[in-house]
Amino acid sequence: MNKTITLLIACLLTTFSWAQSYFPEKGNWEKKSPSELGLNSDKINEAIAFGKATESTQNPNLKIAHYESAFGREPFGFPVGPMKTRGPATGLIIYKGYVVGQWGDPSEVDLTFSVAKSFLSTTAGLAVKEGLIKSENDLVYPYMAPIYPYEPFRGSMNKSDHLMEDDVFNLFDTEHNRKITWVHLLRQTSDWEGTLWGKPDWGDRPSEGVAQKRARPQNEPGSVYEYNDTRVNVLALALLNVWRKPLPKVLKEKIMDPIGASDTWRWTGYENSFVILDGEIVQSVSGGSHWGGGMMLSAWDQARFGYLTLHNGNWDGEQLIPKEWIDKSRIPTPANPGYGFMNYFLNNEEEQVPDAPKSAFIHIGAGTNMIYVDQENDLVIVARWIPNNEKAKLVQLVLESLPN
Repeated sequence: MNKTITLLIACLLTTFSWAQSYFPEKGNWEKKSPSELGLNSDKINEAIAFGKATESTQNPNLKIAHYESAFGREPFGFPVGPMKTRGPATGLIIYKGYVVGQWGDPSEVDLTFSVAKSFLSTTAGLAVKEGLIKSENDLVYPYMAPIYPYEPFRGSMNKSDHLMEDDVFNLFDTEHNRKITWVHLLRQTSDWEGTLWGKPDWGDRPSEGVAQKRARPQNEPGSVYEYNDTRVNVLALALLNVWRKPLPKVLKEKIMDPIGASDTWRWTGYENSFVILDGEIVQSVSGGSHWGGGMMLSAWDQARFGYLTLHNGNWDGEQLIPKEWIDKSRIPTPANPGYGFMNYFLNNEEEQVPDAPKSAFIHIGAGTNMIYVDQENDLVIVARWIPNNEKAKLVQLVLESLPN
């Protein structure tokens, strides 16, 4: 059979399959008892009890929790974005599209920390879809213009004292940074060098020591994986310049409204992450909440995003995220096989959740905030404020409830 026809039939069958699934309307996610769907109710109840009992012991006031953690002791580790007191341990179990279990307060709007990275990488995929980025393998610097920071105090300063300083800055103006591609940023292998929003790249998680990290040469882009929020924020600012409009507006129009997300989610940046773009003051968002800011949303909205990725970016027959982008997001990073595009944590080596299928993946952030996505079992689990070392046990209990 002609290869083109074969692909067309496969796409039609996939679309038909998703069209047969249940997709919740805005503000209403239908619930079914576990037994209605053939699940072991006792195991679901055990999972719910476990989710409640293993709540994180970190201070619910996230500012205090920050300063009590290693992050608060980093160089320039003070928060520069909004933080709030979190809600209780919370979770949702979505099986075959229906809510079969919940605990805590799924409507509470909380910081989701690095799960925001999955929303950020989605805006990158949409930029490729729209042709704003020709290929994720392109170098980033040809797409960039000088960035004009919004600094309202500049009008009152003595300009003669700053005569030799540029009024703009470039993100990729060093020999090393000019070698960075979009994929390097998405996979956290860029080793971008510099300071953004007052946070130097060497100040974020300097596990080898600040002096050592500052002194070492930059790693060749693509060669070394390093989780680094300064570089994540570089991606966010680069994408803002490509889209030429705030990324929350892109996400709202292209993703959150079509999937029926609530009107309560917010995606923010820092108190100093404003730029002048096309004559307007625009905030560049954070790809996490390491220094505050980032994505604040409910567990219900987390579950909707997880359900979208469960369906390979398709929502009720409409392909919102190209399936090809979801597929690429799940390709292991050579420098870290457990990581795809941010923030897809992969289970290929069965390290994240040993009892889960290798094909399962997790959007995960500190807290711990987890969106577990399991296509083989048509399952999404959201868990908030559970210790990271307990997330696998929670998933195991839910998997044990499934019919044999």
